[in-house]
Amino acid sequence: MSRADHRVTAVLGPTNTGKTHLAVERMCAHCSGMIGFPLRLLAREVYDRVVKIKGANQVALITGEEKIVPKDARWFLCTAESMPIDRDVAFVAVDEAQLGADPERGHVFTDRILRARGREETMLLGSEALRPMVKALVKDAEIITRPRFSTLSYAGARKISRLPKRSAIVAFSAEEVYAVAEMLRRLRGGAAVVMGALSPRTRNAQVAMFQAGEVDYLVATDAIGMGLNMDVSHVAFASLHKFDGHRQRRLTVAEMAQIAGRAGRHQRDGTFGALVDEGPSAFGSEEVLAIEEHRFAPLDHLYWREGAPDLSSIDALIASLEVRPDFRVLRAAPEATDLAVLKRLAGEDWVRQRVRGQRMVTRLWAACGLPDFRKLGVDPHARFVGRVFGYLSDGNGHVPHEWFANEIARLDNVAGDVETLAGRIAAARSWAYIANRVDWLADPAHWSARAGAVEERLSDALHTSLTQRFVDKRTTLLMRQIGADPRALPVTVGPQGEVSVEDHPIGTLQGFRFVVAPEAGHADKRMLLAAAERRLGSERARRAKTLAEAVDADLSLADDAPAIRWGGHEVARLAPGPSLARPRVVLDRGLDCLEKAAQGAVRARIERWTTEQIARRLPVLAALDAAMRDPQATPPLRAVAAALVDAGGIAARIGIGSAVDALDPPARKRLRTLGVTIGALDVFDARLLKPEPARWRRALLAARGVAVSPPPPTGPTVLPRAAAGACLQHGYRPLGSQAVRVDLAERIARAVHDGRSGHRPFAPDPALATSIGMTADTLARLMAALGFRTAKPESGEPRWVWRGLTRAVETRPSHDNAFAALADLGVRLG
Repeated sequence: MSRADHRVTAVLGPTNTGKTHLAVERMCAHCSGMIGFPLRLLAREVYDRVVKIKGANQVALITGEEKIVPKDARWFLCTAESMPIDRDVAFVAVDEAQLGADPERGHVFTDRILRARGREETMLLGSEALRPMVKALVKDAEIITRPRFSTLSYAGARKISRLPKRSAIVAFSAEEVYAVAEMLRRLRGGAAVVMGALSPRTRNAQVAMFQAGEVDYLVATDAIGMGLNMDVSHVAFASLHKFDGHRQRRLTVAEMAQIAGRAGRHQRDGTFGALVDEGPSAFGSEEVLAIEEHRFAPLDHLYWREGAPDLSSIDALIASLEVRPDFRVLRAAPEATDLAVLKRLAGEDWVRQRVRGQRMVTRLWAACGLPDFRKLGVDPHARFVGRVFGYLSDGNGHVPHEWFANEIARLDNVAGDVETLAGRIAAARSWAYIANRVDWLADPAHWSARAGAVEERLSDALHTSLTQRFVDKRTTLLMRQIGADPRALPVTVGPQGEVSVEDHPIGTLQGFRFVVAPEAGHADKRMLLAAAERRLGSERARRAKTLAEAVDADLSLADDAPAIRWGGHEVARLAPGPSLARPRVVLDRGLDCLEKAAQGAVRARIERWTTEQIARRLPVLAALDAAMRDPQATPPLRAVAAALVDAGGIAARIGIGSAVDALDPPARKRLRTLGVTIGALDVFDARLLKPEPARWRRALLAARGVAVSPPPPTGPTVLPRAAAGACLQHGYRPLGSQAVRVDLAERIARAVHDGRSGHRPFAPDPALATSIGMTADTLARLMAALGFRTAKPESGEPRWVWRGLTRAVETRPSHDNAFAALADLGVRLG
């Protein structure tokens, strides 16, 4: 399956073995040559190096979006996809050839391994894992193993704030890259950012900052793993998982080693590690050992797709691209974007009508090769490709310059944030790709220059935006002045908690929590959060001592939550304890920074204050709590006390009726002494209806996880049924369309019972009910709830007969009296 397998050398080994450097030297020793690289950035980097050796008029750069091909070019630096492998050159090399095992791009590298050959010499560069594939596919190849120039060792896990200078932090999404870079801006003054999606111009400008020492840290995607040469001493992994286009998966050990190997250069040793020492983002001991000793599982297959497909027709093209390999170490490549787009367009009638010969099939396949730089997905990208091919297959076969010009003009806008500019550059790459197809435009040189100029302007703007967003030059300078020791920073705390570094405010100390100033992220005044945290220890200790010795007036209960405040700041919350009257105190997490002894003293003070406040504000609950635990109390008394404590001192009698009925006279007297009213409908302490006790009662209920409805306004004795707080939870008994405060409902109940004479019909005095705002309907509901039923009225005046609570609940009123409109007088308690 290979062509001219003689004179093929496979140079295998880990990173920093000088493989790429060797290939460049060998190429330059020949009269002509070509190297295929995995990344546009790497091709550009080597192109710049070879230009210095051979001169710009003899060196070509060919990538999807960039073509610099002088007419006398003899040395070609390309991406693997863009290699003109039919060109006759003396030397050919394929870098990172082990990428033939990559599901997405592997078939390209496998094709180059099989078909790309130099007239005099061919080199395949890759990791040691490629050895069995070389032996199987290129049988006459000479295999040379090169050792790593320096030692790569595991340095353990380190937080971002403790990373050494000249570190590269590797993340696997743009969002994670930006988050890490922003953290480094706060902690260390900033970082350079390198991602595969950046243009070479932006990437070079960012790397130049790092190389020049303007920043000490680099945040990058795994793009740095493919041979980009930088002075990195330590590589830290922010994560060990990546999305590979299909699923989120853990990196292979070989991938980890490829990235970690960027640490160290030539004879200088390097280290690698993670940001955490536990969890899915931490290295395993076997992974560490394999990386340090460069031992990886050999590849057992490469992905393959026909590199020279049949272009006689659309169907023949698709069929040849879907042919399965018949060689044991090759696997059919998963359907790539270009093939998926081809299939979609092949289903269009207009495409079939235009593609009738090999020339047009070739043109269609070339259009399908337009990469999806914007990551739109197959269907949107297929529509874009379809429009391009529509122009390529019609008229003079050129993309209209009006469309091209309009789209380029739309992208020629340097305003916007990092994400916006990066998106415009991705879109510009599509037009750069189109412009670099010499037969797709009437004047490709002009439009290529135009697209390149726009990309350069966007790249410069993106570099400026990245620098403004992720580099705080003042902090960087300050860190160097103090020797990168955050403890040396002059941090001061003002009387209102304002925190400053060298007279520049960076935030406030709210209680025990340090809150960064809102404007800090957008101004040059932002200092180091971590440094401030370290320097605030003494101030927090002083505050803890003051809080532990606070007088009662310094502490307060929050209005809207079971929280304890000190100086206007939350310092603790009430949590479920042994009972409602004995909540547990949980310190706010902002106090975690204190020493254990200080935390204990603060907790003891707040617990003592809470106990005293409950005893003062809610004496009945404290007394009932003691009663339910009193071994001398009768079981009915303990049962009633426990039920009242759970309900916060107000409970419907029907729920505890059996226990109440079983109370003996001494138990009843004890409850009355505590302030408990055993009413006809409810059991309660009227003192709990006052504003301050009611507020504490709500807080205790909320602390136990009870859903507390909004409280009623202070003062009303009767509320509309739909009003806030019109429920027994807040001390109001719902009766028809109104809710009556339980103590007043009980007062009317006593007056009604005092006014009746046995079981004879009688008419209650409505004056008391009317004076508190009760309607006739509400009074009727209350009468029914109290065990009365209507009797035949005399002289038009409603009359009632006592029948007892049980019968009242089951009895409906007659319909020949003044209350005939009532639908149901048997109101159930609840």
